[in-house]
Formats: sequence, structure tokens, C-alpha cells
Amino acid sequence: MSPSRSSQASAQSPQKRGRELASQGKKLWAEKGSVKGAALELMAQYPEVPSLQAYRYAAGLSQDQAAARYNEVAGSQTSLGGTSINAWESWARQRGSGSPPSISSLLILCSAYGRGPMGVADEDITPADLIAESYERLPIEDQLALKSYKKTAESISSSSTGSFENGRKVSSPAPSSKYDQIGSEFILSAPTIEYGNSELDVLTLPNPNPGRLLDLTWATFGYGVERLSRQIKNLGNRLDVDACFGINEAGLVMATFLSSSRFSRCPIGYLRCNKVRDGIELDAASHFPDTKEAPTIVICDFEVKHADVIGYLARELRTRYPKAELYFAVFGAMTKGATLEVESFDDLTGAQIMRAADFEAVFIAATMSPPGIEPPLELR
Repeated sequence: MSPSRSSQASAQSPQKRGRELASQGKKLWAEKGSVKGAALELMAQYPEVPSLQAYRYAAGLSQDQAAARYNEVAGSQTSLGGTSINAWESWARQRGSGSPPSISSLLILCSAYGRGPMGVADEDITPADLIAESYERLPIEDQLALKSYKKTAESISSSSTGSFENGRKVSSPAPSSKYDQIGSEFILSAPTIEYGNSELDVLTLPNPNPGRLLDLTWATFGYGVERLSRQIKNLGNRLDVDACFGINEAGLVMATFLSSSRFSRCPIGYLRCNKVRDGIELDAASHFPDTKEAPTIVICDFEVKHADVIGYLARELRTRYPKAELYFAVFGAMTKGATLEVESFDDLTGAQIMRAADFEAVFIAATMSPPGIEPPLELR
């Protein structure tokens, strides 16, 4: 979220902001013809909004209207109120707040929100969609139930020749090769050190199902990390790194591989981020290894979109490591338009954010389209 948008949001009452976001959700639904597509776009624009809340906005509902829709889907055998919807969304938004919905309640919400703003659609929404960023905070029994639900759904899907999405039949593509998710390759000039090689050999990750996250395979993930390793090797100068930091679990995997393959097994740091109402905050589980004075640090992140996560973390690292030289290695960078083979670094949605972070150099493995990509095993 941009500073101006954030300041405007903080100045509004929660009720007024909710009405505006629900109105925006309706408009996005009309444009995309999909509750899921509208919700993903809302989350991209407003990173502080959890998926459970974004899907309600995408269905154009207030909390009281969502409760009424819930009771309608349940055949009027329940008398849920807006306070329950509020408690569930508070839980999704911040640790220690509200209370989690039960699996049965999530299933009803999937049907309720899948009906869209007009109440007549029948879009397939899963419980995993609704609690994408909050799954690990569910009670363990509900986590196990969701895993069982997912396996059952996948089994049913694989037994048919295709699936239905938004009323249209979508055939499941058969894998053609080890790297079937990768599209074309192109050269992108990115910010780099003085006299360094600014040309990056970048992959594209075309999404065959627009409006849905692209689930990466281990082969694609590993190939992208190898691409980052080669870019670092061809920087033009040897990069002697004192610490390699990973942002959340996917970034930590990247940092581990790069530390071993390219940085002589340098110490590994961990930046665990939690979403809060106004952005993100660092979790106490984060790890900051000891380094020499004025260290060289590489930060690894899985993807960069609209939110200024990397800017916040760069400031945190410079506070903890004064005079540090920071380099940034990201797996996927989102593009502003539909074309993945961008002509300029500034055609990326996060270009201004990365420039403002003042990195010594930026490395990018691949470009992607909205709503983004999902790492293997749903690493966070």
C-alpha cells in the first residue's frame, strides 16, 4: 500500500472503509467475472487485508450481509450474526484477536461468497482460499481436516477429464517436460554495482489460469534458484557475502541454497514477517547472525509485488547492521501489464520499491502476472 493510501485508510472509520472496499470489490468482480479474481486483486492492492475479509469484499457484502447470506446458504437453520463474521476476520487479520471459524463454517462461507455480489453465481471457492495466510494458526484438528478435504477434492478432480471454472470447462494440461511451467527467456537490465553486469537472463512464468495463483513445482523452484546463482556469479565482481537472509520460509530455502552454492556457506539469517493492520512486523522468531562491521548482506525473497515489504526490511537490517551493503535476490517479480517479457525494469510493479531500498544490485529469476505464484508445499 502506498503511503497516501495508507494515511487515507487510517483516517477513515472502519465502517466507512469497509463500505468502500466492498464497493471496490463489486467493481472488480464485474471486471473479472470472478470472486476469486477480485479478492486476489484486493489483496494485492491492500496487503493488510486478510483473504477471509477480501473474499467478503469481493462478494460485495458487509459483515451483517455476509451473516445473512451464511444463514441463507445454511437453509435458515442457523442464526449467525455480523459479530461472528467480525470475530473470524479479526482472527485472520492479527494473532491473538478474534476466534477462528470452524471447518463447517468455512465450507458455508465458501458457498456464500461463491454466489457473488448478486447472489446467483456458483463459483468454486475452497476453505484454503479463505484462510490462505492463516492456515497454520488453525487448531491442529482443523488443519488435518483441511488436508483431508484437499486430498479428496484433488482425487475427484483428477478422476475427470477436466474442471469447470466460471461456467467454462478447463482441461488440465498434461506436463510436457521437466520445466513445463517456464515460458520464454529474455534479458532485463536491473540496478547493479558500479561497473557491474546489469543484464539479467530472466525466465517468464505464464499462468494458464488467470486470476489464480500459479503453484510452482520443485523443478521450477530449483531452476529459478539456479538462475539467481548464475546471475550472482556473473555480476562482474566476486561477491563476498557475510550473511544471507531469507524472508519467511520460501526465502529461507533460497538463502540456504545460495549460501551453500555461491557464498561459501556464510551465516544464514531469517526474517519472519507477520501481517498487521498497517503492514507487517518482524516476528520474534527472526534470526540475526553476528557479522563483521559494515557487512555485505544478500536478502532473498520469493516474490515482490505492490507492497513495500522489502523496503521495511531493508531499513530494519540497516538499523541492526550499520553501513551494511545490501543486495536483493527475488524469485518472482510481478509485471504491470500482461506482457511478461518487459522492456524495462520500471515495467515491474515493485520497481519503485526496489529502487527506493537503494540496493547495491538486484537479481531476478522470473517475471509473473497477477495474482502471483505459490512456492512448493505452500512455503510461507
